[in-house]
Amino acid sequence: MAVLFGTYSLPFFAVSIFIAALTYITFKLLSGYLHKWFEMKPIPGVEGTYPFIGNALMLKNDAGDFFRQIMEFTKEFSDVPLFKIWIGPLPLLVLFHAETVEPVLNNPIHMEKSYVYSFLHPWLGTGLLTSTGTKWRQRRKMLTPTFHFSILTDFLEVMNEQAEILVDKLDKQAGKGPFNCFNYVTLCALDIICETAMGKKVYAQSNSESEYVKSVYKMSDIISRRQRAPWFWPDSVYKCFGEGREHEKTLKVVQSFTYKVIREREENISNVESDSDSDHGTKKRQAFLDMLLKTTYEDGSKMSHQDIQEEVDTFMFEGHDTTAASMNWVLHLLGSHPEALRKVQQELQEVFGSSDRPINTEDLKKLRYLECVIKESLRLFPSVPFFGRNIGEDCRINGFKVPKGANAVIITYALHRDPRYFPEPEEFRPERFMPENSVGRPPYAYIPFSAGLRNCIGQRFAQMEEKVVLAYVLRNFNVEACQTREELRPVGELILRPEKGIWIKLERRKPQTSSKRKLTESQTRTTIDYYG
Repeated sequence: MAVLFGTYSLPFFAVSIFIAALTYITFKLLSGYLHKWFEMKPIPGVEGTYPFIGNALMLKNDAGDFFRQIMEFTKEFSDVPLFKIWIGPLPLLVLFHAETVEPVLNNPIHMEKSYVYSFLHPWLGTGLLTSTGTKWRQRRKMLTPTFHFSILTDFLEVMNEQAEILVDKLDKQAGKGPFNCFNYVTLCALDIICETAMGKKVYAQSNSESEYVKSVYKMSDIISRRQRAPWFWPDSVYKCFGEGREHEKTLKVVQSFTYKVIREREENISNVESDSDSDHGTKKRQAFLDMLLKTTYEDGSKMSHQDIQEEVDTFMFEGHDTTAASMNWVLHLLGSHPEALRKVQQELQEVFGSSDRPINTEDLKKLRYLECVIKESLRLFPSVPFFGRNIGEDCRINGFKVPKGANAVIITYALHRDPRYFPEPEEFRPERFMPENSVGRPPYAYIPFSAGLRNCIGQRFAQMEEKVVLAYVLRNFNVEACQTREELRPVGELILRPEKGIWIKLERRKPQTSSKRKLTESQTRTTIDYYG
């Protein structure tokens, strides 16, 4: 009997424990799922919903088709305040009215990002975009001073330099017929964020084949595809049958680049501080990375290398693709509306005359109509077309009971088209954002930079960059759009992009001082980098 007990009881006991644990986990998951299923049943939903797989089978695989499908759903449910979609076992509460969006974004209980943001964790860790709770509050408080306006003005020189290089690149296309400007503007934005966030020149405008440049774009595409495919959500399945290996390969390129830059700055920062002024007494630029390396927590401790990498990778991701998309949409819209273009150029003439001088902070304050153009462009084509929150407690939204654990998805693209606050919403009218025309508009009817506690910390940086770059382009060129609105076919992945780029024609407005621009580009490529 003892032999039998020693031989068989232990394995039997282990198997019993495993089965019991598996049964308990299954019961918890199933009961949680059924609770949400029945609690949310009164909420209007998309047809074709099945237990456990939800609406996953009916959702389009192609990113562009998926985005247009979601937009069709918002039109179908336009007469109700909200509706639901199930992606696998995950219920998504779709919100696109100011009165349903505000109680979610304005409540700290619902501050946590939705489940699909977890697929960003391997890349961005739990930085400002993806963290929650105490860590987010602590990090937000610590990083807010680095986006103070007085610090942002130090980045104007970088923006001016890179905008000049962009103009020189675009000049080669002027007078030669239609071309796709999307990549030109995007590479300019990437050069700006690399130098301001990391203090590192990557010369993206001159070397668009850079492995790092390519990997940044590929990474966001890979993550977006996974978010739409619940069968690839488990890591084990994704690594074996999905794009897991490609994801790891691309991630290694992106993170090794930023890791190397951070290490170089950590090693050299003491030398930079001791030699903060050049021979001519000109103060050298700081990057966000420099500020992060010097920032301390309330207890006096410094940020770890991992903390810093999370934020630098987050700045790189959020800080160039969003602004690049916005500027491209502006060029299309102004190219499609000659009267608005004329008003912008008249304002630029009043501020700059015929000079080619760099843009300063006083100039930015005077570009009020250009600011309205950018805001109206962000209304029609918000850089982030939708974003999500986790519902942190049982609550009611517009009379409907919503259980804890459901995910709210705010469809910015549809929210900005509410005819109650934007009559004839598809029309491009920058005047909507004149102060006198904005009176009475609910603050949550227009949220291109999100809103509430987790609004975009870098929105002033983005607005400054967009004004500078667009002012440079429009001071030098007339723009004509070569696509209709229908031909643009927006693709809503992590960022809202046109399916086949932005095609425009450029004509020079005045003789180009190309020698000055070529000299500027040459200097930026040959001068010793400020940060190694």
